[in-house]
Amino acid sequence: MELRQLRYFVTLAETRNFHRAAERLNMSQPPLTVAIRKLEDELGTLLFVRGTRGVTLTPAGQASLEAAAATLAQAERFRESAREGATGERGRLRVGFVGSATFELLPRIIPEYRRRYPAVELVLEEATSVDIARQLVAGTLDVGLVRLPLTEMAAVDTTVIDPDEMHVAVHDASPLASADSVSLRALADEPFILQSGISVLHSVTLNACHAAGFVPTVAQEAAQLNAVLALVRSGLGVALVPSRAAGSMPQGVRLVRLADRVAIETGVALPRGSDSPLARNFASIASDS
Repeated sequence: MELRQLRYFVTLAETRNFHRAAERLNMSQPPLTVAIRKLEDELGTLLFVRGTRGVTLTPAGQASLEAAAATLAQAERFRESAREGATGERGRLRVGFVGSATFELLPRIIPEYRRRYPAVELVLEEATSVDIARQLVAGTLDVGLVRLPLTEMAAVDTTVIDPDEMHVAVHDASPLASADSVSLRALADEPFILQSGISVLHSVTLNACHAAGFVPTVAQEAAQLNAVLALVRSGLGVALVPSRAAGSMPQGVRLVRLADRVAIETGVALPRGSDSPLARNFASIASDS
């Protein structure tokens, strides 16, 4: 039994006339007559009673009409789902993001993505850039928002979507809090709060301090940026953070511009050679946001 046969059966049942059914199906009447007869032979029962003015459904035809129509509708849904999957309009997208992306990037990207692709299930996971890159290679994430440059080589393709620069986060009781800007060298005697591990913020901070001529004294480390800022608020030290974090400073913490420009970028990352339409659509919106 083929979907084509079910389509012929349902159309004939609706029109009750071979000629009108053939017109609706854009075919000639004889092949339609043969197809219906073959379907009845396959089922071993008549579906229509033929008359001079048309056809009527037999009890078997009446009993099977709803199931035939439902099967055709399900097949159409299958066809549409396959098309949407091929174009990235339906499916499940796993997105990794760094903590700083929550300040401006995600609020810009997600609403537009949801507007354009409402049938896609989004799964969001916060992690460090290195972890995101590793998960992209492992296939446990599809796309990521990462800080650049990545501190370890990974088979991912990246595109810069948000250039930024580092500022220094200080406790508002610090003498530094009243300054319009501060040089890195002026921070040489300050204890530093670093993002732990091999994160980009960790390496950017160390490299910037080294370029300014000193090795920072590390007072504490924390895994996530929000925790770093909480430790600054506790008065344990200063931290270099992206300027995009300005809108999310906790009470008691002030962000001060650095006189020495320290660049940091956020990019969208895909597994190298990714052919996922879901991920490509997300990356495109991220690049345009």
